[in-house]
Amino acid sequence: MSAEVAIQKFSFPFSCAARLPQRHEASQEGRVQAKAPDPHELAESGTSRQARPVGVIGAVGQDKKKTESPKPPDGGGAPEKPPAEGEDQRPAAKRQLSSESAARTVTAVKKSAVRKEPKAHPGQRGEPPPAAGERRSRGDLFAGSEVFARVDSHVVRAGAELKEKCVYDVKSIVQTITHGARNELERLRAIWVWLCHNIEYDVSGYLGHSEKLSSPEEVIAAGRGVCCGYSSLCTEMCREVGIECQEVAGHSKGIGYLQGQSLKDVKSDHLWNCVLLGGHWFLLDACWGAGRVDVQRESFVKRFDDFYFLTDPAEFIESHFPDEEKWQLLDAPIPLEEFERRVFKTSAFFTMGLRLIQPHYFHIVTDDGEANVSLSFSRPTTFTYEITQHQDLLHCGAPEQRESSGSSFGLLTVSHRSMKLQLLPPASGAYDVKVFARPEAATTALVWVCSFTVECPIPRAMEEIPENPFLSWGLQPAAGCLGVAGSSHGSEAAEAEEGVFQLALKTSRPLMMLCELVHPGLEAAVAKRCLATQIQPDALACHVLCPARGFYRLSVFVRDYERTAVKFQNAGNFLLHCKGKVVGPDQLYPPNLGSACGPGTRTLEAGLSKFSHATALVSTQQGKCNVTFHNQRDLELHAVLGREEDRPAGFPLSRQLFCTYTDSKVTVSVSLPDAGVYRLGLYARVTPDGDFRPMCDFVLRNGCDRPGAPFPAVFSAWRRGCVLFEPRVGVLERLAWVRFRVRVPGAQRVSVMGETRTDLKLNKSRVWEGEVFSGSGLQPLKLAAASGESGDMAVLLTFDIEQLGGDL
Repeated sequence: MSAEVAIQKFSFPFSCAARLPQRHEASQEGRVQAKAPDPHELAESGTSRQARPVGVIGAVGQDKKKTESPKPPDGGGAPEKPPAEGEDQRPAAKRQLSSESAARTVTAVKKSAVRKEPKAHPGQRGEPPPAAGERRSRGDLFAGSEVFARVDSHVVRAGAELKEKCVYDVKSIVQTITHGARNELERLRAIWVWLCHNIEYDVSGYLGHSEKLSSPEEVIAAGRGVCCGYSSLCTEMCREVGIECQEVAGHSKGIGYLQGQSLKDVKSDHLWNCVLLGGHWFLLDACWGAGRVDVQRESFVKRFDDFYFLTDPAEFIESHFPDEEKWQLLDAPIPLEEFERRVFKTSAFFTMGLRLIQPHYFHIVTDDGEANVSLSFSRPTTFTYEITQHQDLLHCGAPEQRESSGSSFGLLTVSHRSMKLQLLPPASGAYDVKVFARPEAATTALVWVCSFTVECPIPRAMEEIPENPFLSWGLQPAAGCLGVAGSSHGSEAAEAEEGVFQLALKTSRPLMMLCELVHPGLEAAVAKRCLATQIQPDALACHVLCPARGFYRLSVFVRDYERTAVKFQNAGNFLLHCKGKVVGPDQLYPPNLGSACGPGTRTLEAGLSKFSHATALVSTQQGKCNVTFHNQRDLELHAVLGREEDRPAGFPLSRQLFCTYTDSKVTVSVSLPDAGVYRLGLYARVTPDGDFRPMCDFVLRNGCDRPGAPFPAVFSAWRRGCVLFEPRVGVLERLAWVRFRVRVPGAQRVSVMGETRTDLKLNKSRVWEGEVFSGSGLQPLKLAAASGESGDMAVLLTFDIEQLGGDL
C-alpha cells in the first residue's frame, strides 16, 4: 500500500568566484548617488504576514564575479573586493577563464542623477542600515505574492515578446517590463521576475565548458549567467528605474559547500543584492530564485522560488553570510562560526512555517546510540526522512523529493503541532539526515526542508525496526478527518506483554477497518493469523499476537462504513515490541478469520443484539461454552465451527456445535474436541431470496485437553422453538436406558426409533419425555416428530451408539 516514490534529483548551484589581478580591479571613484525613492510610493499593506507558497528545495548561484562593491550604507570607503576561490582550489583553465570573464564592474546608480543631490533617506548611501526596531520586513510591504499577479503575468508575457524580438538593451527591457507599474515596489518586482524567468544559470560556463558570461549585455543576449551575472544585471536594471541597489558579496550554502568546514580563511563565493525601498534595505537573490542545477545532468532546471524576493534577514542569514556584517541587516548580527554551525534550512522550511526545536546545530553526536530531531509547525504537515552514509558536500545530487520513507533506522512521530525524529544509526560512523515535508492536504511529493549530520561513536544494540512506508508512527495527522478520534496507544513503542497486544481506537462515525502486521522475519500468511479485528459503530479494536521477538509494525486502514467504493486510507502506524514470551504456532488465530470479529456494526444492522460475549475473544477451560444473542428480525441463521484443516478429528466439527432458537433468543452451544483455537462464524440470510452473509466471527480458545462430546446430528425439521433438554450428547452408551426430554412445538407425536420404537409422552410443561433403550448399536437412534393431520414422521436429530471398545 505504499505510495509511488516521486524522485527528482536537483541540487544547488555550483560555486563560481573569480580572482582578478590587480590591473583588472576597477575603482569606484566618480560614482554619483541617485535620487532616493519616495517611501510613500511603496505599496504598503497593514495585514499580517501570510504563509508563502511552498517552494521546491534548493538554490542556485553559489558563484561571484570579481567586482568592487558599492559604497556601504555607513558612508565608509569601498568594502574589500569579494574574494574568490583560491588558486590552488581550481584548475588552471578555470582560473584563467574566471579572471578574464569576471573583470567587469557595474555601477549602481544613474549618472544623470548628478545634477541634483537629494536628501538621503535613513539607511541610504552615506548612512548605516536602520537601527534595531526601525527595520521593516517583507510582510510590512505586502501580505502575499498574489498581490503581484498582474505585474508577474505582464512581465512573463513581455519577456517572451522581447526575447522573440531579440531585444538585448537593458534600458528598453526595463521600460517594457515596468510599464504599468504603479510604484517602486512593483517596478522592483518586475525586474526580479524578469531575471528569474529569462536568465538561466550558466552551468556550462561554471564547469569551464564555455566562456563564463558576466556583463549585462552578454547575459541578456545569451540568456544565461552565473551569480555575478544576475547581481550585476539586477543592479543595472534597478539603476534604470532609480532604485538604489547594492551587490553584496559573501558565503552561501550552495553547491560546493562542505558541511562543517571553516570559512574563516576561505574567500567568499557568491553575490546577491540589497535594495533600498522607502528608506529601508531589503535582501533578494535572483540567482537562487530562478531555479536549480541538476548535478547529474550538468544542466539548469527552471523553478521559480518566490522566497528569495525581499527575504527576511533572519531567514536569509541561514543560507547567505555577507562579507560585511552590516549587510546581515540583523539587530544582533551573528558571527561566521555561528553561520557554519547552524542547521541548513531550505526555502520550503520557511514557506511551510516550520520551526526548529532541537538540535540547535547541524552536527549531532548520539547519546547511547540515539539522536533526536524535533520540529514544530503551525499548519498540518506530513513528514518523512532519509539517513545515509555521510558525504562532505551538502548538495551531492541526492534526491530532493520523496514520497515515502525507505529507512528503518529511526522512529518518526507526528503529533498535533510537532514532529519528533528518533534516529538510531545501525553502526558506528557519520551519517547525513535529510528531513522532507509537505502540507498535509498536498498531493505532491515531499520536499527537502533541512539537513543534519549525525556522528555515532557506539551504536545501540537492538533488533531491526520494520520499515514504515506511511511516514510516521502513531495516529496520522489526518486520522481525525478519516473519523478516528483517539487511540489507546501513541507514537512510542508499545510492549507486547506475553506476546499479546490490543489496540483500541475511538471513532467519530462508523468505519470499516483493515490491519497489516509486519515483522522482519514473519511471512505474510502467518502475519494474517496474528490479527483479529472488531468493528463497532463508535470504536475499533485490533487484537495482535506476536509469534517472534523483536519489533512489529501494525498499520491501520479505514474508510467510512457505508462508502464501499471508497479506498481504505492509512490512519495510523504503531510500533510494537515483543522481548519476552511469544505465542506458539498452535496459538495463532484460526485461518479464514473475517474482518469483523465479535458483535459490532454489522450485527446491529441485521438486528442481532444482546450478545452474551461483547468481545471477539472467548476462552474456556472446560471445553464448552454458550454464545447467546437476540434475533429481533427472525432471520434465518447458520453457524460454522472451524480450525486448522490439517488437524484430524473423530467427528466433523459441525457435530461440535448445537443451535437452539426460543422466541427471539438464540443459543449456540459449543463442545470442543480438544485444546486449541477455533473460529465460530455466524451467518444470516438478510433477504428471503438472498445468500447467507457473514455477521461476525468469534475466536474460541480452549485450554482443556479432555475431548468434548459431540452433539446429535441436526436435520432441517429441527426449527425455531425446538429445545433439547436431555440427552445433550450425540453419542450414547450401548445397552443402556437413556432419558429423553425435548420440546417440539406443534408436534402431535414424538418418538425415538432405533432397534425398537419408543413414543415419548407430553407432560404438563409441554415437554416430551421418556426412557429409551439404546440397544446394541446396530443402528443409531432417531428422534422424530409428526405434525399436522398427515401423521408423517420427520427426523429431527440422530444419536450415535458406542460400540464395543468405545468405537462408533
